[in-house]
This record gives sequence, C-alpha cells and structure tokens, in this order.
Amino acid sequence: MAELETERLVLRPLAGADWDDYAAMMAHPEVAAGLAEGVGRTRDDVWRNLAMFIGHREIRGYSHWALVEKATGAFVGRAGPWSPHGFPGLGVGWCLAREHWGKGYASEAARAALGYCFTELAAGEVVSLILPGNARSVAVAERIGHRHLRDTEYRGRRVHVYGQRRPG
Repeated sequence: MAELETERLVLRPLAGADWDDYAAMMAHPEVAAGLAEGVGRTRDDVWRNLAMFIGHREIRGYSHWALVEKATGAFVGRAGPWSPHGFPGLGVGWCLAREHWGKGYASEAARAALGYCFTELAAGEVVSLILPGNARSVAVAERIGHRHLRDTEYRGRRVHVYGQRRPG
C-alpha cells in the first residue's frame, strides 16, 4: 500500500508501533462514540480494532493509513479506503484524535483517500457510513463531494450512507 502525502500530512500504513497513540485516540469518549463501526474504548477493544485495520490491508491490499502531521511528526489519526465483509461498497473513513479536530485534517486526508479509491482502486462509487447526529463527519463528507444517498443498517446500527460516483 502506497504512502501518500498531502499539504500537511503523511499518510502511511498503520503499524503495531502506532499502538500507544492509537489507544490514546480511541480512549477519548467523543472519538469512539462517533464511529459507525461501534468500537469499544477498552484497551482490548482498541487492540482488536487496530489489528482489524492492519489485517484488512493484508486481505484487501488497502486499508486506513496512519495520519502523521508533517510539521511535528505527531500521530493525528487514521483515514483511508475500507471494505470489510458486509460493508455496503468501497468506503472511505476517517477518525482523528480529539486534539486534532477542527484543523481540517479529516477533510484533507479523506480527499486524498477518495482520490486513491478512484485512481488506484478504480472504484466506480465510494461511500462513507455516518452515524445520525454526527454533524462533523457529515461536514467532512460534504466537503469531499459526498452527498446523502440513503440510510441503512450496519452492524445493528442505523447509519447514513454518503457517497459519490467516479468523476467524469
């Protein structure tokens, strides 16, 4: 899986060495509560979640990247393409550490991931699942060109499906 760079971020494959930063990010109640995949906040839950993203890369050949701030080298969060078993299409997702919210990093990383899906993965459509009431993620989805397509059930939760077709 290729490493990408944006104006302010390096997007590199998630690795076991990200464990401490990842666990700290997921321990924040607002972070975990906003995720459509319903991740728990215990260290065991977070361990399985990180392993799931790394394993997804092994199975599919792509997954979320670790987001690293160029200026400081700080772990910012994760974002990238996503299509686990049962997911309604090729998705793009994002999750940022609470202290990095409001800086535009989610939109920057999601835009890069969306481009990767269209160019490298030849996707015809890319979707993002968002929990009802998650206005911040809706704003990110709309900034990258997604529109509300429908609602569905995913892992026992009602979610909004935002997405878009390949340009052109």
